[in-house]
Formats: sequence, structure tokens, C-alpha cells
Amino acid sequence: MQSEETGDQTGGDRDFVASLEKGLMVIEAFDAGRQRLTLSDVAKLTGITRAAARRYLLTLTKLNYADFDGRYFTLSPRILRLGYAYLSSASLPARVQPFLERISEETGESSSAAILDGDDIVYIARSATRRIMSIGLGVGSRLPAYCTSLGRAILAYQPEVMIDAYVQRVRLEPRTPKTVTDKAAFRAILDATRRQGYALVNEELEFGLRSIAVPVVEKSNRVTIALNLSAQAGRVSAEEMRERFLPALKAASESLGYLI
Repeated sequence: MQSEETGDQTGGDRDFVASLEKGLMVIEAFDAGRQRLTLSDVAKLTGITRAAARRYLLTLTKLNYADFDGRYFTLSPRILRLGYAYLSSASLPARVQPFLERISEETGESSSAAILDGDDIVYIARSATRRIMSIGLGVGSRLPAYCTSLGRAILAYQPEVMIDAYVQRVRLEPRTPKTVTDKAAFRAILDATRRQGYALVNEELEFGLRSIAVPVVEKSNRVTIALNLSAQAGRVSAEEMRERFLPALKAASESLGYLI
């Protein structure tokens, strides 16, 4: 029998390395809201034993991917190498960036591109003209898909079976009192998003934040990426976003769709 941290099989799949899976789970336990974690925190968040969590954390520390002050573990800047491997090898962020910069130049607002990763969106490119959220966003930042315009713009264009599975399992937690938390209402929003070709979110993610997003329909007719514009709700109305921002987003989306 193989130990928890060295087991190389799961569910009968001889090609699956369970120890690598658990090591990645330990890394993913850290995020913007959990930058410093104790051994017990990591064990609880990942569901692995304290003994195994200790071995993974100390291995990361020895390899300089994490730091340890005697109580708390934190990820070190070396961890950026893992993300850089994707960014440097993938052409998508490089192709998207000029479009975002053009959108921001035309509108004077911050624009972003994101993909779906599990039940979250992950930002792959940003053109920020000003900081409009209380949390800092950058390439690699993650947010729940259900309460973001980018997430809804991608979700709405997935196969019906995938949408049904997502709606069934997702917890629609209220980020603000305006967040849609009823699953039937949320599904109706996705249907409307697909019909109208864009998603508009009013202060559901954060008070004072309004955003609009469009899907990028690839040459294969798939949608794996979306573009958005965000602005302060008190400064830009929803109608203005539709009239002034939507054309710029759609033009960029159509042009980008020919490239991916």
C-alpha cells in the first residue's frame, strides 16, 4: 500500500500521480484572502492529514517556493515561475492585450479578459486605467463566475449539460445584497445573456462596481474567453455602458475571434 504523500494511483488510474495532486492542492490553499496559513489551516483546507501537509509544506519551503516563520507559511515570489510557464508559452494573453489596451483607450475605463477555470474566472490580461475595486486585480486573479459579467458571458455559451451541472452544484453566495442567489433566476439570466449577446452586472460582486462583458466566439464556435469593461456605478449608468461601451467590446470580440 502506498502512503498518502507518495501514492501514484487514484480510482484505478495508473497514470495519475496522487502526490502531485496533493502538492498542488497545498499551493492552491493560499490566495489573496489567505496569504499566511498555519499547518492546521492547510490540512483543514485541503482535507489531507497534518503529517502529509507538513511534508508538502516543508518540501515547498526547502525548494524556496514557500517561507516559514515558525508558525505561518507563505508562498514566496518563486511560485510565480509556475504561472509564468503558462503565460510565456501561451499566445492567447499576448493576442488579447492589444485589444484591451485599445478598448481602454477608446473608453477611458479598465478592461479585462478572463477564462473559466472550474467554477471561477481567471484573469489572463488586464488594461487598468484606474483602481475601481477594493481588491486588487491582476493577471492570475480569480473570482466566482456566477457574480461576474465575464463569468456569465462565458457560462451562457457552454453546452446545456454543462450549464445544468454548474447551476446544480454552485453555491450562489451573496457578495452584496444585490447578488442574484436564486438558481432559477440565475439560469434565466444566463439564457438572457445568450440571447442578447452580453452580460451586465450591477453591484452584485462589489458595491459601486458595474461591469459589462461579451463572449469571444472562436473560429470553432466555442467560447472559452470573454472581454469586459468595468466602471464605478455612480459615474457610469447601465444605459451608458450599453450605448457607449458595448460597441467597443463587440468590435474587439469579433476581431479577436478570427485569431483564436
